Amino acid sequence: MTRYHPLLVALHWLLALMIVLALIVGTLVLEPLSNSDPAKIGSLQAHMTIGLLILSLMLIRLVVRVRTQHPPTADIGNGTINRLSRMAHWVLYLGVFGMVASGITLSIAAGLPDSVFGGSGTPLPADFDAFTPRIVHGLIAPLLGFLILGHIAAALYHQFVRRDGLFRRMWFGNRTR
Repeated sequence: MTRYHPLLVALHWLLALMIVLALIVGTLVLEPLSNSDPAKIGSLQAHMTIGLLILSLMLIRLVVRVRTQHPPTADIGNGTINRLSRMAHWVLYLGVFGMVASGITLSIAAGLPDSVFGGSGTPLPADFDAFTPRIVHGLIAPLLGFLILGHIAAALYHQFVRRDGLFRRMWFGNRTR
């Protein structure tokens, strides 16, 4: 077997797009907006909806990953780097789940479900930084961004320096070639 299950491949690329989008919206759209700005509610709706979709798809991805056969672990010829690579993939999972968990915890602590989705007209809190989960959410975001950049750098290294065809494993096509 030379490729991952097609559902795992589709979820990988869909989640990659959604996670990057959520990080960008959180950093470049939500963070600069004042909580008194009416545009904040719509942006929070989008951000929170994407976050819940990410959680759902990550859970599906985890189940598919555990239950399907996949190609042998990549071997770069260095045991330490091989172990770090495997660990980095699981740390990405933890980072995404940590981000979603801190986001959900923040939204509950700040009463966001009613304010954002309930149409109650309840104003947003003056400052989200007053909530500990916001601090955790803000700390995980750059760490997750760094992990994603490292993941992309490793993929590019395999594709253009080692030329070992590793990228092909996480793409669509016949799984046995």
